[in-house]
Amino acid sequence: MSTHPTRIAPSLLAADFSCLAQQIDRVEQAGADWLHLDVMDGCFVPNISFGIPILESIRPKTRLFFDVHLMIVDPQPYLAPFKDAGANSLTIHIETCPQPTSILREIRAMDLQCGLVLNPSTPVETLFPFLGELDLVLVMSVEPGFGGQSFQPQALQKVEALRDEIERQALHLPIQIDGGVNPQNAASCRSAGVSILVAGSAVFRAEDPSRAIADLRT
Repeated sequence: MSTHPTRIAPSLLAADFSCLAQQIDRVEQAGADWLHLDVMDGCFVPNISFGIPILESIRPKTRLFFDVHLMIVDPQPYLAPFKDAGANSLTIHIETCPQPTSILREIRAMDLQCGLVLNPSTPVETLFPFLGELDLVLVMSVEPGFGGQSFQPQALQKVEALRDEIERQALHLPIQIDGGVNPQNAASCRSAGVSILVAGSAVFRAEDPSRAIADLRT
């Protein structure tokens, strides 16, 4: 079980892009803590989502923390532009940055939080040497690239291994999970050690987002 308070980070990928400002306000009023922004380049993942202009346009519309997940081949040139666009946190993939220390420190030097994420096929141990550089660690519970996929329960074994290693290193590091998260599996995620739940469809497409967020939290 995580010792961190549970945060809910609705994924913008599941929003109705014809009325983003209203969609974001709806989940903010419903009690969301963060807004999770999946940036996809069509190279690292087989999809293209959105980028800097979207962040710039929605940043004045909300006070939510912008949790930016960079699913891109070469994130380094985009760190400063995403900061300028309004990011509060930048999370990069261990698969694209197998030696991430310098880029993580560059993110930190910009006064942003930094995170490291791994895909379902990547061994969790690849993250262990870098946990001390992080503000959060993200476990993908689906293959990255598309929203609306089913949760892969084997991701919870990685969460438990991360939780144990974080404790072994005496770190205070929250674990985030992303992919197919909903009120039916949220309790299992929290029990395994997750404290930041990324949920797209479960929140943005809920009839009652307040209820959906409450169910994810408790």
